[in-house]
Amino acid sequence: MELTKEEALRDLYNLILNEDTRDWERSVLISTKNALETNENLKIQLAGLEEKLRPLAIRNNLTGDVADFYSKIVGEAVEEERFDFSKHRIKDYKHQDYAVFGGGCFWCMVEPFETKKGIDSVLSGFTGGHTDHPSYDQVLSGATGHVEAVEIIFDTRLISYKELVDLYWQLIDPTDDKGQFQDRGNQYRPIIFVRNKQQRKIAEESKKKVIESGRYKQPVVTEIQPTSTFWPVENHYQQFYKKNPKRYKRIKRYRQRFLLYQRLKGEVRMRYKKVKKE
Repeated sequence: MELTKEEALRDLYNLILNEDTRDWERSVLISTKNALETNENLKIQLAGLEEKLRPLAIRNNLTGDVADFYSKIVGEAVEEERFDFSKHRIKDYKHQDYAVFGGGCFWCMVEPFETKKGIDSVLSGFTGGHTDHPSYDQVLSGATGHVEAVEIIFDTRLISYKELVDLYWQLIDPTDDKGQFQDRGNQYRPIIFVRNKQQRKIAEESKKKVIESGRYKQPVVTEIQPTSTFWPVENHYQQFYKKNPKRYKRIKRYRQRFLLYQRLKGEVRMRYKKVKKE
């Protein structure tokens, strides 16, 4: 379904006023809006806008709402499923709890947890920083002190916090505090955020076991910090693995290969040490 001029102008106005829209995006959107207001040809103007946005769209590097608008003007179906933020809350304080983990880009941290039995909700967002209501770009710049993270609500009758922590170690490189895998920067460093003494004890004991396992040549640098305000990221970035399955599979494959290679090196090193002692 093609956009009408009225629909295009409405979307352009909203994107221009959107605080998350980047300055460069806003400049090309304003240029297109001004041209349409002077009765320039709609198809020609949208084609020109598409050409300007295309390089960033190909790399999936447009801000969320601009990316959705780009999908509209190229005729792709826009993801209709919306994350229901109102449902991400604890309803049963006796049998529900929450956990927060920072393990690199939140795109790859949702699916491994969300597909486990006993997980009620997984929310992507930012935490651990010093700026209220941080935008995606602000966190990406590293200036706010936040890390990308996931907040998990789980049913304690079906899965324990210890099981979540054990899974977490399988998803990250605990020796890298400058980022994770292809994602570089402090906003991607691995951190376990604990909300009480019980979670801290479990996390610290688990980290100790990882260190004592001898699997890693480099020091285990994953931090353990108290939880702080968790700021959800906008809908566009929620449940990335469902909205962008092909790209997610490529990223996941890269991470899995790296972790497998790292584990194999650890096993070889441990066997060598064992033989050497004998």
